[in-house]
Amino acid sequence: MVEELLRELAPQVLGVLIRRYGRFDSCEDAVQEALLAAAVQWPGEGVPDSPKAWLITVAVRRLTDQWRSEEARARREQTLAVMTPTDTDISDISGQDDTLTLLFLCCHPALSAPSQIALTLRAVGGLTTAQIAHAFFVPEATMAQRISRAKQRIKATGSEFRLPPEGEREERLRVVLHVLYLIFNEGYTATSGPDLASAELTGEAIRLTRAVHRLLPEDGEVTGLLALMLLTDARRPARTTADGGLIPLADQDRGRWDRAAIEAGVELLTSTLSRSPLGPYQLQAAVAAVHDEAPRAEDTDWPQILGLYELLARLSPGPMVTLNQAIAVAMVHGPAAGLALLESLDGDTRVNGHHRLEAVRAHLLEMSGDLPAARARYREAARRTTSLPERRYLQERAARLADR
Repeated sequence: MVEELLRELAPQVLGVLIRRYGRFDSCEDAVQEALLAAAVQWPGEGVPDSPKAWLITVAVRRLTDQWRSEEARARREQTLAVMTPTDTDISDISGQDDTLTLLFLCCHPALSAPSQIALTLRAVGGLTTAQIAHAFFVPEATMAQRISRAKQRIKATGSEFRLPPEGEREERLRVVLHVLYLIFNEGYTATSGPDLASAELTGEAIRLTRAVHRLLPEDGEVTGLLALMLLTDARRPARTTADGGLIPLADQDRGRWDRAAIEAGVELLTSTLSRSPLGPYQLQAAVAAVHDEAPRAEDTDWPQILGLYELLARLSPGPMVTLNQAIAVAMVHGPAAGLALLESLDGDTRVNGHHRLEAVRAHLLEMSGDLPAARARYREAARRTTSLPERRYLQERAARLADR
């Protein structure tokens, strides 16, 4: 498929141009134009024998035209005469895959998380600004400004197109994985809008994580993140009703889950747990695997899940970990114990205004039999969320309790 091929080639082509010219913003714009030209021409004319070389040639022409149109034309043309190869001079095209280097650049610590996400999807994912804006429900002009500012920020840092020094590489890789994790989560459960999920974003996150795993197959957390994505995305076919309504995990038709994805995720997880130090993504993948391997909701091994969350809370504490741990505690020790753990989050500014805290509290109150309190919490959670499918689901839960 042409679209998939273009997304695979986008970071490789951009890497060649940045290594050659060093101007991220100009090179990225030129690559986007080359991708657009290919998307228009290739379906009708056929994919060229060397699609990567075709894209580089077109991008170089666009880059040359762009620089020649700028104000300092004479000076720039003198530079171009030295820098620009002929159309057939593509000698530095090699088997080198610059995807990881480009991800490090797009996930530069000087950028905010939203900017890292937007730039990654544009430069590495090959998505257009309009596609990214649509996925995050913001105006295209807003997203264009965000991407432009990110590129200018990278330029201001003076970053070179190379892998980070050895001493910084591990921490920078964690940032890259976190950005891919955020892209997947936004795709799996959109924070706002009429749809519960965006298959385009989850698919892109999985594709990019596969690319990183291909380059770093021995890294336990890279493998763990890919396993987590596959094990979680496997449930996607059963998550919504025909009209887009949310179906919670316990009520899903497990026969509709993607068994091939589950098997692939379990295989990845098993391989990395046997040879790599334990990390947060591996633990989250292990939780997902326990859910996926239960034939029925009532067969779920909640004591094992609780043990995994206790490990995760020690290794990588955070409010969302505590929130999920509270559910596991309630399933093992009863709702009162889960509610007691939730109280520790009431003063945490990172989560005390989040709809998920109220939704989990409502669920545990319902489990305990306190239906009026549960109904009030469901309503409050519905008021706080900006996702329409989640809001409808929470309102329906509250309405059902009113009838009991």
